[in-house]
Amino acid sequence: MIGIMLKVTSVTVFVTMSTLIKASGEGMPAGQIVFFRSAFAIIPILIFLALRGQLHTAWRTENPLSHVRRGLVGVTAMSLSFYGIMRLPLPDAIAIGYATPLLTVVFAALFLGEKVRIFRWSAVAVGLGGVMIITWPRLSLFGEGFGSSEALGAAAVLVSATLGATAMILVRKLVLTEKTPTIVLYFSLTATVLSLASLPFGWIMPDWQTLGLMALAGFCGGLGQILLTQSYRHADVSTIAPFEYTSIVLGILIGYFIFGDAPTWTMLTGTAIVVGAGIFVILREHALGLERKAQRKLVTPQG
Repeated sequence: MIGIMLKVTSVTVFVTMSTLIKASGEGMPAGQIVFFRSAFAIIPILIFLALRGQLHTAWRTENPLSHVRRGLVGVTAMSLSFYGIMRLPLPDAIAIGYATPLLTVVFAALFLGEKVRIFRWSAVAVGLGGVMIITWPRLSLFGEGFGSSEALGAAAVLVSATLGATAMILVRKLVLTEKTPTIVLYFSLTATVLSLASLPFGWIMPDWQTLGLMALAGFCGGLGQILLTQSYRHADVSTIAPFEYTSIVLGILIGYFIFGDAPTWTMLTGTAIVVGAGIFVILREHALGLERKAQRKLVTPQG
């Protein structure tokens, strides 16, 4: 229950972060939003590591270039995601982002050699079909002109989901040699530094209210990462992963009551398909994990 509570809280905090960005980031370049998100996220991360006595060891790394690569991919994904959030209804942006775990399954099979059976391939195909149901009405707006705001937003979130899956593969490689606090800390640092590269491309001077909201969004990003990491210490991934989908409920409520975005039937239908496919993959992973544990017990000598 602790793990589930931490997971739901992390989802709530991340949705709050997206809401603050959407509410205050109008006209602000995506690179500048990434800077605020990353720079202020460092504050809760440093406090958390200091309280746990891990601040000193978190700086030690054996693969600095791997952190830079993960940072480059992550910053690009984050920039495109924020670009899409500013141009799409919040629930749509959240739902399209659900393509990330589905694509992670595909990339894990292609680049890590993980064995993916027909059940998971089928679920991934169905889930991606659901993503296309959500995005197609937006992408079809390209026919009305390439400058369509919603079409560009939907395309940006799709590419962001693809890069997000790539980042997950890089993280899976990093965890073989690096500790979780090190990965979290270095991502925030590299994202902050790399986002500064967008400074010559038209950053704006925000007023104090916008600056405060952006700082709070960044703080929420760091806090959400901590809560998410801690949730996996208290429960299996297969137990708490389905609660990621509570974000769509929050997104629909916030989108309707704060931004006046009513969910469409295509969005709701596509989301139901994606969520169903995602939960199927999670349950299948859980079942396979139980089978592997049972097999290990059979082959382990009893003494």
